[in-house]
Amino acid sequence: MEQTLTAWLLPTLTLLAGIAIGFVVARLLPTAAPNRTQRQLDELQERFDTYQREVVTHFNTTANLVRKLTQSYQDVQEHLSDGASRLALDELTRQRLLAALHTDEQPAPRERLTPPKHQEAPKDYAPKDPDAPGTLDVTFGLKK
Repeated sequence: MEQTLTAWLLPTLTLLAGIAIGFVVARLLPTAAPNRTQRQLDELQERFDTYQREVVTHFNTTANLVRKLTQSYQDVQEHLSDGASRLALDELTRQRLLAALHTDEQPAPRERLTPPKHQEAPKDYAPKDPDAPGTLDVTFGLKK
């Protein structure tokens, strides 16, 4: 009977120990995985926020540079206008210079090409006379 008790007691104790170890491991490991996932998520969010800040900074800088460029263009136009007014020898020259400076016309639009009215598919053979033999004819290329 002692052997029977040992035969049942040892596997039962081993099973209970396995369940206890499994329970402890199950409690400890799931907390590690979500923490790692949360860290990765936080890192990705930080990278995304940094990218968004860089994009906003880029476009703000671009807007400032365009504003400066526009102001510089206006300053050059004003300088040229003043120079034309002061340095022109006569009134006619002054008027022509000022007119040339203040024309805001766009260059003439380019003429659009129009496709031919009768479009014919390109031929993959050479055209021939109606009574001449075709290239698949038996007599094609033979001298008479």
